[in-house]
Amino acid sequence: MRTFSFRSLTLACLASGLLLTAGCNRKADDAAPDDITTAEDRSEDNIETAISTDAMNLAGPADFSSTTPAFAIPDADFRARFGSCATRTYDAQARVLTIDFGTTNCLCADGRYRRGQIRVAFTTDVLKRRAGAVVTRVNYFVNDNQHTATRTFTDLGQGSFSVDVTGASIIRANNGGTHSWTANWTFTQTAGYGTATFADDVYTVTGSAAGTNRKAVGYTTTIDANNPLIKRGDCPKYFVQGSMTSSNTNGKTMVLNYDPSGTHDCDRIASVTVNGRTRTITLR
Repeated sequence: MRTFSFRSLTLACLASGLLLTAGCNRKADDAAPDDITTAEDRSEDNIETAISTDAMNLAGPADFSSTTPAFAIPDADFRARFGSCATRTYDAQARVLTIDFGTTNCLCADGRYRRGQIRVAFTTDVLKRRAGAVVTRVNYFVNDNQHTATRTFTDLGQGSFSVDVTGASIIRANNGGTHSWTANWTFTQTAGYGTATFADDVYTVTGSAAGTNRKAVGYTTTIDANNPLIKRGDCPKYFVQGSMTSSNTNGKTMVLNYDPSGTHDCDRIASVTVNGRTRTITLR
């Protein structure tokens, strides 16, 4: 039977779209253009990580070890999440779920147009009784930008999980450049595991990413191990604590702090430090 111990990860991973978010109201002198470009590129990656988790946990079979499994959610809920033109099939022998958006653009619930396929290959560690999945894209485009990546999800038990991203790229339409990267994130659940509600969930997020943004500027993004990001279920859009640093090959460094006041409030207030200068910002 299915042995995932983590819930649908949209809450945790979509929030990780704020890892170096472009969704900040800030003046031009608050961050270098290279940092803003990297922020936008990173955000797109994390949105697709969230889609991958929903594909794995919501769109797939209720019991991926069964030879004749039923899907975990009905077709109406599936289409509400992935778009009215998306279809799904499951190969029980290979344990592979395919979500097909078709060969023409499909308007999805998040307002983005997708075409191509998401494939989820379910994996199981029999000795540890823990499950995971390898999620890939096939001829997959979002708003006409081609996405490639292998995202490997590993259940760490007690609601915790890791995500390894390799071979990832976003090739922008109209010669808009290519963003390529690797990443590793660990979501450690510290509260709320096993309860019926998401509101009491608390995750500590650590990890890093490295790559080259669409302007051909190299970067690294690292969550501060001494001040990891904290995601609460009752605050689905924002981190309530934590900081991370992004450095690029042009010698620029930006530190984003989600809790400059130290109050752990669920609010839009954060701070950005660039070249020793700190400014308070309001997240969108």
